Amino acid sequence: MTTYVAVIERDIDTGYFVGYVPNFPGAHSQAETQDELYANLREVIELLLEDGEPTLEAEFVGTQLIAIA
Repeated sequence: MTTYVAVIERDIDTGYFVGYVPNFPGAHSQAETQDELYANLREVIELLLEDGEPTLEAEFVGTQLIAIA
């Protein structure tokens, strides 16, 4: 089993959740709920993997909260 990290954001104007897998071309989707987005991203990744494993150019490490005074 292979796992991928997805970045999830919520569009302020539409309220939709938007997700993408960093450095995985084409691995992105949007949905009204996080559960729907998870299912959409899973489906997109599975479809993309039919063409073979992607060559990722970097590895997602994490996020960092930066405080500005």
